[in-house]
Amino acid sequence: MNNPADAYAALRDEISTVLVGNDELVEHLTISLFTRGHVLVEGVPGVAKTTAANAFARAVGLDYTRIQMTPDVLPADITGTHVFREGTGEFQLQRGPIFSNLALADEINRATPKTQSALLEAMQENQVTIEGDTLPLPQPFMVIATQNPIEMEGTFDLPEAQRDRFQLKLVVDTPTRENERILLDRFDDDAQLGARDVEQVLTTEDVLELRDVVEDVHVASSVKEYILDVVRAVREDDNVDVGSSPRAGITFLNTTKARAAIRGRDYVIPDDVKALAKPVLRHRIVLSTEADLGSVDAEDVVEDVLERTAPPEVSGFQFGDETRDAPTADE
Repeated sequence: MNNPADAYAALRDEISTVLVGNDELVEHLTISLFTRGHVLVEGVPGVAKTTAANAFARAVGLDYTRIQMTPDVLPADITGTHVFREGTGEFQLQRGPIFSNLALADEINRATPKTQSALLEAMQENQVTIEGDTLPLPQPFMVIATQNPIEMEGTFDLPEAQRDRFQLKLVVDTPTRENERILLDRFDDDAQLGARDVEQVLTTEDVLELRDVVEDVHVASSVKEYILDVVRAVREDDNVDVGSSPRAGITFLNTTKARAAIRGRDYVIPDDVKALAKPVLRHRIVLSTEADLGSVDAEDVVEDVLERTAPPEVSGFQFGDETRDAPTADE
């Protein structure tokens, strides 16, 4: 399959047989998968964060592992180590759960900073180093990490460098009453309903091909300037002590391409940037003390920046000698 729009539609429809009201989550997971990204998912217990990751992996046909993060988990428990085998008298490499297509780091903020850092090399370079040996990770490779925003006891905040490795931070809310009723009906019909009921609709080969398609999506110069305007405005905001690095702009570039592609476009429009501003920036902002005391949060800053940063006023986007009309985000 080489059509990102058809691939996303197939994933959304299949996963919706188990999950209800999570289309935005599935969309953003698809965007990250198609652009070699990693995702941090935040939400209270019971909103299907883990189920969503498992169902997504099954729908794409990805080798999936779940790492339950606790304070006693060591880096070697994630990456692997060399184990002595008495039968041979030699040390043998035992690979850790990070060697999968999709690794779920469940409740990542319950692991110590030393263990959290074990993910850095894997997320940035698609490889791990075990006792001096550098080993490549399977492709495609993706990390989804979850965290609970309300239980702070016994947790360790992710350092800025770790947060910055996550392409997107997604926030999962409790479902609407209507969607929660649908869930009740589904579990009344099948009390064992779960991720295992999701059928595979893509292959890893499809993902690698779709990534190439997404890379070819066009981003006009005016849209690139808009991306820079938004990133720099957040960085220079009075409520911000430390803004996002240039990695945020690169993330915008990649993710907006994927958002355009899954909507059937081969070019990015300003509304793609607006739609991804919070997922891209909310975890990359360090607020000032005054902002914290004034109950200002990162999303407030992003909303304010979008309101006062004018998007490019163009009627079309230039492709060589051809100019194409720019539709609205819903088209």
